[in-house]
Amino acid sequence: MGVTGQLTVAADRVVTADGVLAPGWLTISGGRIAAVGEGEPGAPADLRGHWALPGFIDMHVHGGGGASFTEGGADEARRAAAFHRAHGSTRIIASLVTAPVDALEHRLRMLAGLAGDGVIDGIHLEGPFLAASRCGAQDPRYLIAPHVATFARLNAAAGGWLRMITIAPELPGATQLIRAAAATGVIAAAGHTDASAEVTAAAVDAGVSHATHLFNGMRPLGHRDPGPAGALLDRQVTCEVVADGTHLHDTVIRLAARAAGRDNLVLITDAMAAAGMPDGPYRLGSLDVLVTDGVARLASAEPGGAPGSIAGSTATMDAVVRHAITAAGLDVADVAAAAAANPARRLGLAAETGALRSGLAADLILLDDTFRLTTVIARGVEVPAP
Repeated sequence: MGVTGQLTVAADRVVTADGVLAPGWLTISGGRIAAVGEGEPGAPADLRGHWALPGFIDMHVHGGGGASFTEGGADEARRAAAFHRAHGSTRIIASLVTAPVDALEHRLRMLAGLAGDGVIDGIHLEGPFLAASRCGAQDPRYLIAPHVATFARLNAAAGGWLRMITIAPELPGATQLIRAAAATGVIAAAGHTDASAEVTAAAVDAGVSHATHLFNGMRPLGHRDPGPAGALLDRQVTCEVVADGTHLHDTVIRLAARAAGRDNLVLITDAMAAAGMPDGPYRLGSLDVLVTDGVARLASAEPGGAPGSIAGSTATMDAVVRHAITAAGLDVADVAAAAAANPARRLGLAAETGALRSGLAADLILLDDTFRLTTVIARGVEVPAP
């Protein structure tokens, strides 16, 4: 069905912002949700599922399906976006990793063109203003101190599509950069940081409003030294969580969900090119990555050596959502908010997408009774299965 067609979708449970309709239905016309109702639809359903949820919005994704946003050209970026769209991510923020500033400018211009074409919905700069001690799978050779003029160059290259930048708030110049980013409407996120709780709280006062993959790439939370994770949860900023069964223990996911609250938890993939692909060697930016048993880690510099830091994930949003519900035990409606409504609000897209509500874009997914993906509709168009 194209964006000008009409479609009726029914499900045993339709998750809306106002509650779960059991059963429920919605109609799509011209690429938008025309109506949502409880009970059975008045006309036979064209598509039916056990669960209907808003389409997922992945705020933090580097690639997938063997393709990447961090290297290669526009065609490769299109393949990465298409791969994740087929797995339920109806809106995508392409994330870059630390690289030389000139190289980042080049990639930002390329991705801005794709954003203008509707392939992606914005760009996230994860670096280069990060702490070397918590850089994880970021190339330490290209880390630099926060500098407002450098940020201005990068923001200009993004052509209005830079949605978020991750910054280590303890670095010299970070406070000025945080203020500059917030003043231009770019989300200032704390991440890859060894900051104390006090420094992080001061960064929130300066304009930090988001946590990049909470707990990962930051000083651990301790009962006498809560660090950035404790401060970010205490100050009620939006917090990314990678609920893939590798990045965080399920108990920690539950604790984060309770502490952040329904409106502030954001599920992400942090996926790299190996998502949906076999084990083996891959690249994340300038670094070599080895995937073993589905876990991506930096490859050892020595033959036969132990692998290094976790290097993104091999997850997709449908898998993250399923894990959050079935393994971590989070409520379905809360997970739908974390995967759609909350990122939509943070990205300024809530008037366009992120919920099953009349007038919004027809971005939705259908799941079976085991929470496995069966159907993806993006902007009113059914997306072919992967």
